[in-house]
Amino acid sequence: MSIRIFQTIAELRTALQTERMAGRSIGFVPTMGALHAGHARLIETSARECDITIVSVFVNPTQFNVQSDFDRYPRTLETDVSLSESAGAAIVFAPSDKEMYPEPLDAHVDVDRLTEHLCGAFRPGHFRGVATVVLKLLNIVQPSRAYFGEKDAQQLAVIRRLVADLNVPVEISAVPTVREADGLAMSSRNRRLPAEERRIAPLLYEALLGVKKALLEGENDAQNAKKVAFSVLKNAPIRVEYLEIVDSRDLQPVQKINVPVLIAIAAWLGDTRLIDNLTYTP
Repeated sequence: MSIRIFQTIAELRTALQTERMAGRSIGFVPTMGALHAGHARLIETSARECDITIVSVFVNPTQFNVQSDFDRYPRTLETDVSLSESAGAAIVFAPSDKEMYPEPLDAHVDVDRLTEHLCGAFRPGHFRGVATVVLKLLNIVQPSRAYFGEKDAQQLAVIRRLVADLNVPVEISAVPTVREADGLAMSSRNRRLPAEERRIAPLLYEALLGVKKALLEGENDAQNAKKVAFSVLKNAPIRVEYLEIVDSRDLQPVQKINVPVLIAIAAWLGDTRLIDNLTYTP
């Protein structure tokens, strides 16, 4: 059976009601398209664990801080559908902006504490847009499980808290970051990198590994550990937006490493912003 594509909420709900009546579990992978091997891993995991997998492809305008960033975000629906089908999805939901936002929103979702630092400090309103559209999608699809990548660690934490605080009946499943052979975390933004910047980009992962190595060797002062990363990056044309070590549970900065932590970085190569992270448990 070939993959089915729906563009309206009503059509998707009708199709999914049939699946529920047949007793099938529903897995859901929300995306903004421009799919790559990291997305394929999410879809494959869902297809393995659930009876039917739905992939949404929607470039959500409300989570972009800069209009030009939204305008140039790649739209590759045909190849996204092909990858989704190859990875095991049964349905692609590809709504228009008007379908998702028929009227300007008066209701929004804010997850406050978890968005104070990391990307939230530099992208005001971003996580409001993310949380709101994810809640809308979860309400539309009503899946048994929804799958998110660990590369977007702050997003994952926000969604987990959203689901817990608002009693959304879905299990959030995290899938480990998929990396290129040289360590660069897979991202739709990687395709923007010119050859020289692409060559430099794996230094972000190398910097994170340096911090984790220092922690594994007994360093427990966050500032000292972060110096290792800056020494890796100091001669590269990389503008670090943030490099933080935060409590894995609430994403608050820590000074002493005595709890499980997230080591997270955001940096600019030219006009491309990349993020990455690693975890460490003392």
